[in-house]
Amino acid sequence: MKSTITIDVKMDENRIPDAIEWSATESTASRPQKAKAMMVSFWDGADKAALRIDLWTKDMMVDEMANFFYQTFMTMADTYGRATKYTEQVNDIKNFAREFYKKFQTIQLEQNKAG
Repeated sequence: MKSTITIDVKMDENRIPDAIEWSATESTASRPQKAKAMMVSFWDGADKAALRIDLWTKDMMVDEMANFFYQTFMTMADTYGRATKYTEQVNDIKNFAREFYKKFQTIQLEQNKAG
């Protein structure tokens, strides 16, 4: 069995992403799904290196980016936990994610008061 994931990125004249759409052959979605940001990572076992693609559209708001990172950290923690069973490190990642998002919210509050 084989599944194919397709990612289409529409860019403006300055090569800044305008739109991101993705689809997968094993998905139940009938049409490509829209996204404002994406992070794709691959592990190169031969070189022992992570290869990644990080893109976001120009209409991605800062609060959306913070939430995206928070949710990605939490998901990474869960994935790491399933792969290793190292619950202490999973908790460390999740605690970091919560502190990260809390700091972002504090910054947003301060900026809103000043603005």
